[in-house]
Amino acid sequence: MLAKLIKGAAASATLALASALPAQAVDLQFYFPVAVGGGAAETIEALTNEYTADHPGVNIDAVYAGSYQDTITKVITAARGGNAPQLSVALAVDMFTLIDEDLILPFDDFIKTDEDRAWLNSFYPAFMENSQTGGKTYGIPFQRSTPVLYWNKAAFAEAGLDPETPPATWEEMVEMGKKLTKKDANGNVTQWGVRIPSSGFPYWLFQGLTTENDVILANADGNKTNFDDPKVVEALEYMVSLSKDHGVMEPGIVEWGATPKAFFEGQAAMMWTTTGNLTNVRKNAPFDFGVGMLPANKRRGAPTGGGNFYLFKGTSDEQLSQAVDFIKWITAPEQSAKWTMATGYVAPRPATWETETMKQYAKDFPPALIARDQLEFAVAELSTYQNQRITQIFNDALAAAITGQKDAATALAEAQAKADAILADYR
Repeated sequence: MLAKLIKGAAASATLALASALPAQAVDLQFYFPVAVGGGAAETIEALTNEYTADHPGVNIDAVYAGSYQDTITKVITAARGGNAPQLSVALAVDMFTLIDEDLILPFDDFIKTDEDRAWLNSFYPAFMENSQTGGKTYGIPFQRSTPVLYWNKAAFAEAGLDPETPPATWEEMVEMGKKLTKKDANGNVTQWGVRIPSSGFPYWLFQGLTTENDVILANADGNKTNFDDPKVVEALEYMVSLSKDHGVMEPGIVEWGATPKAFFEGQAAMMWTTTGNLTNVRKNAPFDFGVGMLPANKRRGAPTGGGNFYLFKGTSDEQLSQAVDFIKWITAPEQSAKWTMATGYVAPRPATWETETMKQYAKDFPPALIARDQLEFAVAELSTYQNQRITQIFNDALAAAITGQKDAATALAEAQAKADAILADYR
């Protein structure tokens, strides 16, 4: 009897010890890009560390992979070599490329409960347009954005304009831009009225103009573009006219990366750039500034932009389950609020904006609401199969028109023909 008791006690002790030990560690590799200023990389690392501190059995190697272009290149290279990360943030428009490469898994495979379904349906519809295709969800919105208009209130006041009222239409942007453009005694421009970057992501900011001109650049299936539509031609002619005819924007290619600095230094009184630059502008602009929706033409509108979370094939079931749990956690309202306040990216779920943290943030800093409110008029960012090739063709057409090598209609007709030749196989 004593022997049985001793044996039972030993078994209980062994069981207790086993239950006290952590489960086998789950290791995840997570690639992420940073395309804007501010504390984005530091915030990602802090959030990742917060998650792993609460989940002792999980190790997450958060790898800053450079720009969006650098990240997708590294992800594809690693996956082809059999070393894909378990999860990554990449551009939402890379969805078709990743599907074509057969590298990613739909999140639908991990939606088991009503709570899971509620989570998947909790994101802004405008952001889900670049996250779903063929009835499946391949991307979860995270660092999402729209382009917005920033203006220098001091420059407006100096030019005799109402510093609280930005241009609401294309015509007003030209009229105000003329008043805001300053020249020195020798006739050299010291301050341009407006700055719309045409490098880095030229198609994206230009899509602000096409959306406002009531035309969509590509279909939802990612296999047909509308580059030669007369409304697209008209939008490009307007963009060229800002320099060529109206003299309110610097001629030639306007650099994306240099635009915030040019704005801070008074070289441009207005700029178009991502809401992801909001925190950067708030910290570094030496003057009062405003943030507004992009000016309308036939309608209001802007493209969505930014990055989604993706899940990669070649990952164990345990890793995938943990990766999904991490994505649910980091997109939850409180974590999403921290990310939005640190970067300026648009919180991708309405629930985030209902937290006390975000309500106070919006009360203290109302410009944070502009990009969110602009989602009502937003459309999907240009995204197709062979996306990098297609957008490069389109970017080259824009550059040819902007630099005066070709007229807008010719440049866009040639781009459409090249895109058709590539996308025909996907129809």
